[in-house]
Amino acid sequence: MALISFTLLSLILVSSLSIPNLAHCKTLKRDVKALNEIKASLGWRVVYAWVGDDPCGDGDLPAWSGVTCSTVGDYRVVTELEVYAVSIVGPFPTAVTSLLDLTRLDLHNNKLTGPIPPQIGRLKRLKILNLRWNKLQDAIPPEIGELKSLTHLYLSFNSFKGEIPKELANLPNLRYLYLHENRLTGRIPPELGTLQNLRHLDAGNNHLVGTIRELIRIEGCFPSLRNLYLNNNYFTGGIPAQLANLTSLEILYLSYNKMSGVIPSSIAHIPKLTYLYLDHNQFSGRIPEPFYKHPFLKEMYIEGNAFRPGVNPIGFHKVLEVSDADFLV
Repeated sequence: MALISFTLLSLILVSSLSIPNLAHCKTLKRDVKALNEIKASLGWRVVYAWVGDDPCGDGDLPAWSGVTCSTVGDYRVVTELEVYAVSIVGPFPTAVTSLLDLTRLDLHNNKLTGPIPPQIGRLKRLKILNLRWNKLQDAIPPEIGELKSLTHLYLSFNSFKGEIPKELANLPNLRYLYLHENRLTGRIPPELGTLQNLRHLDAGNNHLVGTIRELIRIEGCFPSLRNLYLNNNYFTGGIPAQLANLTSLEILYLSYNKMSGVIPSSIAHIPKLTYLYLDHNQFSGRIPEPFYKHPFLKEMYIEGNAFRPGVNPIGFHKVLEVSDADFLV
């Protein structure tokens, strides 16, 4: 019995020695260096909350606010960086692109300026990139198309200009794409239609041109798209009957463009279409009767067009507001 007890005790001691003490793992020097460079470049609000030299915590000091670390082998690495709504002023901190294990980068609602550096393409594990509500400028770098793990991309409410890079179509896991309230020009790349998982595309309030027919020209495009926001741009042409092939659509927002023609009845057969905004274009003719019998259609706004007298809207006109938090899943 004593021999058995001694053997069990020995096994327990050996096992306990073989399990690494996670609290005493060292933080990868690469990440320590990068975070301290970021610390040196940011405003006092962030520096005040970042105490010590180790962003993952050192001894009695906790991890820096907004920094999440995970253990990989014998080291700790930074996997999430969330520094938002603290009035960071200045260029995008390029040192961020050295945090190669990042899965979430959230710098929204600050005052970052200048371009997103092309080195952003190094963050191969990144799933969520949230840079909305800043003052970022220049073109959206095509290197974002190298972030193969990306599911959420928030670039809205900035001053990006130029065309939407077709390289975004190289993001097989992308589900939510927010580009609204920028200065983007040109056409939306139809290649985005090949994104099998894309649920939400918001390119409203830009300077985009083109037609919906061009956007959906690839057969079988946008199979998972639920919400399509193209409002407040310069789209022309009509609504093609083929748009009904986007059978997952729930919100279609076309307000304030230069579109024209009649509304095809096939659109009324999109099964779960719930919100349809056609107002302030140059549409004409009548609204087909099936729209008024649609079981899910709650709102259809039509004012500011050339429809025949007697054509009625559905629902009451109010601003549609959807929180970004609804999509951070």
